[in-house]
Parts: sequence; C-alpha cells; structure tokens
Amino acid sequence: MTSLAAPTPRHRVVVIGSGFGGLFGTQALKRADVDITLVARTTHHLFQPLLYQVATGILSEGEIAPATREVLRRQANATTILGNVTDIDLEAHTVTSENLGRRLVTPYDSLLVAAGAGQSYFGNDHFATYAPGMKDIDDALELRGLILGCFEQAELAALRGDKHEVARLLCFVVVGAGPTGVEMAGQITELANRTLRKDFRAIDPTQAKVILVDAAPQVLPAFGDRLGVIALKRLEQMGVEVQLGGKVVDVDATGIEIQDLGDPSGYVRRIESICKVWAAGVQASPLGATLSEQSGAGLDRAGRIQVLPDLTLPGHPEVFVVGDMIALDNLPGVAQVAIQGSRFAAKQIARRLAGQPGEEAFAYFDKGSMATISRFSAVASVGRFRFGGFIAWLMWLGVHLVYIIGFKSRVTTLLHWAVSFLGRGRAERTITEQQVFARRAIERLGDEHRPSLPDVGS
Repeated sequence: MTSLAAPTPRHRVVVIGSGFGGLFGTQALKRADVDITLVARTTHHLFQPLLYQVATGILSEGEIAPATREVLRRQANATTILGNVTDIDLEAHTVTSENLGRRLVTPYDSLLVAAGAGQSYFGNDHFATYAPGMKDIDDALELRGLILGCFEQAELAALRGDKHEVARLLCFVVVGAGPTGVEMAGQITELANRTLRKDFRAIDPTQAKVILVDAAPQVLPAFGDRLGVIALKRLEQMGVEVQLGGKVVDVDATGIEIQDLGDPSGYVRRIESICKVWAAGVQASPLGATLSEQSGAGLDRAGRIQVLPDLTLPGHPEVFVVGDMIALDNLPGVAQVAIQGSRFAAKQIARRLAGQPGEEAFAYFDKGSMATISRFSAVASVGRFRFGGFIAWLMWLGVHLVYIIGFKSRVTTLLHWAVSFLGRGRAERTITEQQVFARRAIERLGDEHRPSLPDVGS
C-alpha cells in the first residue's frame, strides 16, 4: 500500500468522525494554519439525541442530519472524505479508510479521533436482527417503518379475524430505561394514543401496549432517584408498562424472553411482540482497540480507551481521542463531553503550532442532562438542581434548538414540533418495505459480492 501524498508546508490534521466531536473539532480549527481532512463513514452530521423523533415520525432525517460538506462549505482549510476508517498506523502517522472496496491512505501530523460508539448487545449481537438499535439514520428509518408497519399489519390481521396476531403486532417492547429508551417508549405511546387514534377502522391504536424493560432497579438511573421516580410515574400515567429488574435472554422474530433477576427459580417468561427496540448499552468504536494495541493504553469493558489527562495517547502527544471513545474520570457518554473535548484538542494543536505551552489537563464543565418523557413533560438535572415537568420540557426544547446545525433546520424542526406537540399530526409517516428489510438484504450479499478495487493514497 503506497501513499501518493505530496509534501505540504502546512500542518496536516486528520479528524475521524463527523459527529459532535469531529465536526466541532474541525470548526474549532477554522482559523488555524492547518490543512484538515475529516474522514467519516457517512456524508452527514447526526444530531443523535433527536434520532428517536425520526423513528416516530416527528422529524425528517434531513433536519437532524445536515450534509457535512454543506456545514463546512465555507471552511477553506477543511476537506471531507467519505470512508470507513479501518486502520490507524501510529508509527507511520497514517489513517486508512475504505469505501466500496477502495482504500485510501491519509497522512497526518496531528490526529483527532472522534469515532463515537455503537450499540452494545452485551455479547448477543444476533439480537440486532430482530431488535434494531438507535445509533444512526438507518436504525431510525428501519424502526419508523417497523413501528408504523405494525399498525398497518394489525389492521389486516383484524380484518382476517386473527386476534392473536393483532395483539402481537400492537405490542411494542423497548429495552433500556435510559434517556433513549424512556423517550422512545413515550413517543410510541403518544403516536398510538394521539396521532393514530382515528386513522384505522378495524383496530383501535389506543389499545397498543408499550412495555419498557430494563435490568436496572429504576428508570433513568443516571438522573438520580428523585427524577427516576418522576419519570416512572409519568410513564405509567401515559399507559407505558414499566418492567424493571428484567434481563433479556433471547430475542427472535415474534417475541422477546426475559428473566426476572429477583426470581430465584430462574424462570424465563416470554412477551409476544413483533416490534422490539434496543436502547440498552453502548460499545465504543473498534478503533479504540486498534489504538490500544499500538500505544499500550488500556481498554475498559465498553471498549473505551484510557487516555492521558490532556486527551492524548501515552507516547503519542500528536493523537487526541475524544467523546464516547474515552475512559477518563468517569466522564459520561454525552454530546457535551465530545464537543468540549474536541474544542480542547483543537486549542492544544493551535497552541503547539504557535510555540505556546498546552494545557496539562482537560476540564469538563457539566451543563446538565435532560430527557423528555412526553409532550410538555421532561426531567432535567442541572448542577445541584433536579426538576421535572413543563419547565424542564421548555428547557429541553431550547437547548436542543441551539445545538441543531443550521438556521433552516432549526426553523423546520420548530414547525414540526408545533404540529406534533400542539396538535396531533406527524409530518414524517411515509414508510416503505425497503426501510425495514434493505439493510438485512445488503448484509446477506456478503463481502464476496462487493467490488475489489485498487488501493490509492491521498
């Protein structure tokens, strides 16, 4: 594999990932005397906290996932490359990416790794076939097709007189009682009870059952006991059935099997359900293991790499790792950690180029955590303050509007929220069979059917 890169007089910065860490880090170097290459496996920047609203028909994918090239079009020192990073060579200072069988080698002087995290099935990856996660646009579109499709299929089953099939189709199971799981359970419930309640003739959508399952003893454990109780009460008022202390032991096409941790007999019970949503657990990018092998830095159980206090790798001060990939001071896997970390790394790079000493350690400022439960109801943890209800919901609206990229996306998002929260409509209810089945079909093709193209260098 040969790199064809020509010598450049400017410092070369390679950024891996177009999420919060990658995008904000790139933008923070806008005025620096550097050439930036952003390598990402998608062509967009994903505002992941609102992914569940795409899955439940409130927002379109374009509103929460603007094109990266559009966002960076006026940043002259930034170049975007589409590719999945398959290797990082710390000694050669190169990043290898691949797209459609063609490999590209990109050299760097400084490296910012912000590859994020994926869904974790805790060693049961086969669950993913029947219980999609909530980590990317494909997940959201697949779930939207599955959720709305279950109502359509239930109508047909009712016309056939198959009550058992109707019950199975109108049972939605969300695994994981963290923010994503709570928000997803709440929105499926509101979709059934408000948006779809008068749209069908043979079924009553308000009779749909939404079950939230978690092995933990409380809802929203990271928010503390008080907010967990508030969230639990609101979910139960909405009609969500919350089952805590239950471990998922198997998932198949027509149901999910759960073992209650408090039952000494080890009895496994089954819930008949076509639509299962997996919102439990995260696993850091496999690039963490690649960096660990070459630098000697340790990995935790979630695959996060142990970085130095200044977010660099041991023995490699030119390599910064930020966001969900790092294990440092028990930092949470939230957007603000990635944003603040990437800006810190950019500042360090700029200081070095200016001959100035860098800061010794990254200091994270916790701006708080929020989660919506339903329209007009949310919980918020800000500093020492814990509160829930309408005020928390208004704060949630404001904060999320601020961090959505682009004025156009903010305006259309606000309009869709008005339609969905003040009224009953949801603008994004178009579904196709491809949304549900295309990814599985592509996976079945296998690597042997993909084109094999020559390697190139950057």
